[in-house]
Amino acid sequence: QVQLVESGGGLVQAGGSLSLSCAASGSTFSIALMGWYRQAPGNERELVARISGGGIANYADSVKGRFTISRDNAKNTVYLQMNSLKPEDSAVYYCNIFASAAGATLRNYWGQGTQVTVSS
Repeated sequence: QVQLVESGGGLVQAGGSLSLSCAASGSTFSIALMGWYRQAPGNERELVARISGGGIANYADSVKGRFTISRDNAKNTVYLQMNSLKPEDSAVYYCNIFASAAGATLRNYWGQGTQVTVSS
């Protein structure tokens, strides 16, 4: 099994910054992709950013130039630095990894979610 523990998030004014982190732990596993999704009330969950093991990242158009995703493979941790935050960035942010645990088929694992609220 794989467990994801998220930290960070909170309340910030528009234009401010927040950072999120997510650490994966558990039995032997191999992580392919790590990323962040978000879901605002009434909306579907959407991809914010994801990063490959080799460090190739891609972003939603709405966050390009403002958010930066990174990962520490040695620590099985993914980070999301969010700058120039806007009220429309308010959502529950979920950590996601696409990984294989104990030689099983690759699958998605999700964190518990952390609230990000940006006030205007």
